[in-house]
Amino acid sequence: MQIKKAEFICSNTRVDKLPEGKLPEYAFIGRSNVGKSSLINAMVGKKGLAKTSQKPGKTQLINHFIINDDWFLVDLPGYGFAKTSKTNREAWEKFIRRYLTHRDNLQCIFVLIDSRHEPQKIDLEFCYWLGEKGLPFMLVFTKADKQSHVKSDVNMSKFRKALSEWFEEIPKCFLTSAEVKSGCDAILDTIADINTRFVLPEVTSDIDQEGYDDEDKYGDVDLDRYRHADEEE
Repeated sequence: MQIKKAEFICSNTRVDKLPEGKLPEYAFIGRSNVGKSSLINAMVGKKGLAKTSQKPGKTQLINHFIINDDWFLVDLPGYGFAKTSKTNREAWEKFIRRYLTHRDNLQCIFVLIDSRHEPQKIDLEFCYWLGEKGLPFMLVFTKADKQSHVKSDVNMSKFRKALSEWFEEIPKCFLTSAEVKSGCDAILDTIADINTRFVLPEVTSDIDQEGYDDEDKYGDVDLDRYRHADEEE
């Protein structure tokens, strides 16, 4: 897939306020400091589309980008960042779960994993939760340029083995590097293939606007400050 156009659309914490779900949508999520924004920028070939920060956990909103006027790329907040209040963290996790389970046009969740590390409990638990909810996902191992290919393969194999204790079929995996843009084309080709089979949902999830309360927001969100800011590797 050739990326000809990539534009920021909006930031939000409420599913009922997101762009109309008439296009296929793909969410990218991972543990804080996994290099998510850098990979997104490398994929679309537009430096600075997804903002980076030296402080992990800066993404605190659901950030929508439209690619080639044909599909949505969604940059989700990283999980596992502890430097915030318990109340805010729980609210943060709540709106992420609401998005993942209620967005009808969401085709696949790309879970980013740092290839430099052995399987982390928080990553495995998130994958287990996706499996329990029946949500389609694939694994994207990042920062392959930071170590030998052999080491990356070993850690990927260990992660797949850990998942095999829960899943009958292991999700598709990609090994990537934002620095040298490896693996980006493979992800885009996969998205292009899924797009060919996209069927517009006949009935969208009924999200009751009145069902939202203060717990559905990440504190007092300053959109101008936090809009598509993210973690840097």
